[in-house]
Amino acid sequence: MQIRDLPYTDPGEPDVRSGPRFLLWLGMAQLGGQLKSLAWGLLHQCGLAGLPLGVGVAVQAVIDRSGTRLALAGGLIALLGAAIALGETMLHRTAVTNWITAAARVQQLLARKTAELGSALTRRVAAGEVVAVSTGDVEKIGWFVEALSRFAAAAATLVIICVGLVLYQPALGVVVAIGVPVLALAVLPLLPPATRRADTQREKAGRATELASDTVAGLRVLRGIGGEELFLGRYREASQEVRRAAVRSARMWSLISAVQVLLPGLLLIAVVWYGATLARDGRIQVGELVTVYSAVTLMLYPLRHFEEIAMAYSFSRPSAKRTARVLALQRATDPSGTDTGVPSRTPSAQPPAEPSRLAAEGLSGDLYDPATGLLAPEGRFTAVVCGDPDAAGRLAERLGGHAAEADDLPSALLGGVALDGLPLHAARTAVLVQDKDPVLLSGTLHELLDVPSSGRVAPGEALAAAHCDDVLAALAQASVDADGDPMRTRITERGRSLSGGQRQRLALARSLVTDPEVLVLDEPTSAVDSHTESRVAGGIKRLRAGRTTVVFSSSPLLLDLADRVVLVHDGEVVSVGVHRELLHTDTRYRAVVTRETDDETKALEKWEETA
Repeated sequence: MQIRDLPYTDPGEPDVRSGPRFLLWLGMAQLGGQLKSLAWGLLHQCGLAGLPLGVGVAVQAVIDRSGTRLALAGGLIALLGAAIALGETMLHRTAVTNWITAAARVQQLLARKTAELGSALTRRVAAGEVVAVSTGDVEKIGWFVEALSRFAAAAATLVIICVGLVLYQPALGVVVAIGVPVLALAVLPLLPPATRRADTQREKAGRATELASDTVAGLRVLRGIGGEELFLGRYREASQEVRRAAVRSARMWSLISAVQVLLPGLLLIAVVWYGATLARDGRIQVGELVTVYSAVTLMLYPLRHFEEIAMAYSFSRPSAKRTARVLALQRATDPSGTDTGVPSRTPSAQPPAEPSRLAAEGLSGDLYDPATGLLAPEGRFTAVVCGDPDAAGRLAERLGGHAAEADDLPSALLGGVALDGLPLHAARTAVLVQDKDPVLLSGTLHELLDVPSSGRVAPGEALAAAHCDDVLAALAQASVDADGDPMRTRITERGRSLSGGQRQRLALARSLVTDPEVLVLDEPTSAVDSHTESRVAGGIKRLRAGRTTVVFSSSPLLLDLADRVVLVHDGEVVSVGVHRELLHTDTRYRAVVTRETDDETKALEKWEETA
């Protein structure tokens, strides 16, 4: 895989049973790149390992006054230099490619999981943790994948050098062969505490990132209640905890680095002392001593990779654990893909159809929730009144197939088919849910409305139906183009330059452009005034004529235009009718819509009984 070929057509199915298993799966998924990097790493480091032999031969040739051997030594050194240059260049190229492609694979997996779970993701995992995983954690994981092949090349090089020295000069080679494993394994007792400290640091850093992300997301509310200083103090405290944890972790890693410098130095002193003794006694030649000394000196370079891989693993393991936890989240599905255990009151007269066929032909029919008994007839405008806003939000998400993780309720049905059992793209194409706090991404208005759609609704029609005249005028004034085209005006992230009502109407226009078979709107006019709300309600009814539309609202202006009004109380449908009828016949409905207090409701019920 090359960088120019990104993104992956299919990033694969990761092993998310644990952090180490995820790292192993990622390394195996990058096996081709790992083998390339290993091969170039071996060329580079074996070239370095061969230099002492060339230098030793050259020194001995000078002592023996042999021009032929000196020329051969020079040619060998030149050849090794070319191998080192080529190997290091290609090693860097393949290692960086492994890093970037591994990070891109993880990013694609996270993006796919985000699209799969939708709004359910932030209910199961804090938004700040998702940010931490998709930024810093991805970098740490890529570092480990990139360092893995270089470590393998270094380990293989050390084995080759030790074997070569034993064959070349057994007396000194045995000393080196015994000392190198001791050097490599000497830091093992220090790794567990270093890993624990690194885990603590990453955990505290993740919590600080979550706090910062959540604070930024709620900054407007914090300013409204004067809570900026309070949360700033909390973040300062969290950042200081991260600093203290980082210092404790750095102390341990500095100790490991010191050991990695001290012990090789002691080995080098022992080799020089013993080799000098052997050379003085005439048991080895000076050139052989120079060769062994140079080889031991160059072995310090591959030994550094042992420290690096330990650090990379220690920092990437908690990152992989968090990533695996996010990727392990599953969309709640009905495995049969059809209605299982639906009450006999299911209103759809058509028999259940195969999900695969419906995914190909398009879903249609009545929308029905078996848990509450809510029915939204096909092609009708249905309004749902629910006294509990949180319950209304959960019901709206269930109607779109976004079941909560712990929700064991039966799936919503469209045309008698369980949405949770359908392929994700089919369910999302059939039912679109706009929650009460929709998000606007940064970009131009044209890009905002350039979404997958049926093509039957033009952006201008959707903007008119959502009553966005004032929004278009404001964007036209802010336009940098000479013609003042609002469609080319850039909208800031989350639409922060717009008011709450303007953002809400632009999000509504985006949903209307999509023109799904079923549109579910949760409080689409809660941030606008009554006059605008009336016009928006009329625009929705007009543009969605003949299409199934479900609106969760307690606004009389919207309810009065609905073909069918449903009251949901304590998790089940208790009344069905039209707005004006329910106002006179159902006190619970009247209490929710007119905002009556409990005392007023009881007094009205008593008056109706005596009247």
